[in-house]
Amino acid sequence: MNTSRPPPIAAVPGGIAGPPPVSRLEQLRLELLTTVDSLQRRRADLVPEGFIEAYVSLHWIEWNGGALRLTVTGTNICDQLRARLT
Repeated sequence: MNTSRPPPIAAVPGGIAGPPPVSRLEQLRLELLTTVDSLQRRRADLVPEGFIEAYVSLHWIEWNGGALRLTVTGTNICDQLRARLT
């Protein structure tokens, strides 16, 4: 009679834990259309903290006379995101 036990199963990094976390840049990209909509409705309070500063540092949004507007890069990214939705 064989009384040996199988070896224990050890957790392996990168195993079946689910999808990898989204990078900060991808998170900003995914939220850009929502952010632009909130800013157009003058509801900057709905934009998550730190996002506006990140968009400005990425040159996707810029300050213009006390207001925020999309840069050419930001406009191009929005166009790409809208194209994916259709």
